[in-house]
Amino acid sequence: MSTHTLEQDRIWYTRCPVPTASGLAYNLGWLAEDFAADGLEVGVLQDAPPEIAARHFDHRLVGLFREGGNVPALVAKSEGAPTRLIGLTWIDESQVIVVRPDSGITAPEHLAGRRVALPAKAADHARSFPRAMALHGFTGALGTVGLSTEDVTFVEVPTGQGDVGRGARGGSSLFGVEALAEGTVDAVYIKGAQAAEQAAAHGLVIGIDLDSFTDRRFRVNNGTPRPITVHERILAERPDLVARFLVQTLRAADWAADNLDRVREILAGETRSGVDGVVAAYRDGFHKGLHPDLSDERLDLLDRQKDFLLSNGFLAQDVDVRAWAAHEPLAEARALLEAGR
Repeated sequence: MSTHTLEQDRIWYTRCPVPTASGLAYNLGWLAEDFAADGLEVGVLQDAPPEIAARHFDHRLVGLFREGGNVPALVAKSEGAPTRLIGLTWIDESQVIVVRPDSGITAPEHLAGRRVALPAKAADHARSFPRAMALHGFTGALGTVGLSTEDVTFVEVPTGQGDVGRGARGGSSLFGVEALAEGTVDAVYIKGAQAAEQAAAHGLVIGIDLDSFTDRRFRVNNGTPRPITVHERILAERPDLVARFLVQTLRAADWAADNLDRVREILAGETRSGVDGVVAAYRDGFHKGLHPDLSDERLDLLDRQKDFLLSNGFLAQDVDVRAWAAHEPLAEARALLEAGR
């Protein structure tokens, strides 16, 4: 692929506001340094005009590298986006169900008969990720004690619909903590640093800690596992660029394991929260597990998420997760990194 086929002679990069090794590689300047050798700039969708930023959800840019939630990635693939899956990460990032302090909800069985928040639908399935997350979060919690979503009453709540811009801290929550504070619902699923800060600001407490479930199947959600995807054209025509992106991602994952304080500082900016929110959301050892892989276990867990989204109407058609995966770039990146050592 000649560089003129890339939009504006740029590699585009996008990620969700969560811990990612590729995000660290970008913040450390390693991606820009690497691609500069080819005369390519690294454009970030979060800083791009709206018509470009929207590609975070539909992945229609040839030069786009995306590490983010699996709901938009799977929705885009199911709607025909020409992407390939080149890596998966698993980072437990404070999936909890929060309640009011006097609720009496301290275990999954206590949800039976209660009103639980279901974020409203957005303009499309990809942007409805808060709804998909809450639905799967409650499904997982209830499933640990043999209950189902038939045992609760879902109450649709407004959601602060996310774009991918660099919004200010605060604002309305993605998951509806305001409805819980006001008494409209009895429990709200939340995930991540900013949501944890918002819940604490409303005086809410953790009723059920989904991260405490030992069986990972009950913790599968939008960020678990989290995919790294690329446009199939750049992979076919410039596999060297894809491998080099993964080299810097793996380097950053190695670096993170020994630099927890610096990682937390970067994440405070990435997640649009404070360091306290990062500490609350990302627990001991998370910085040592940022390496992507395409193991059978992670592919199976992504397949479980795909099945959930398909059965709940979020996908236009089925996605063959194993056919979607391209193993060669990560294998090449590991070889390049090892050779560089």
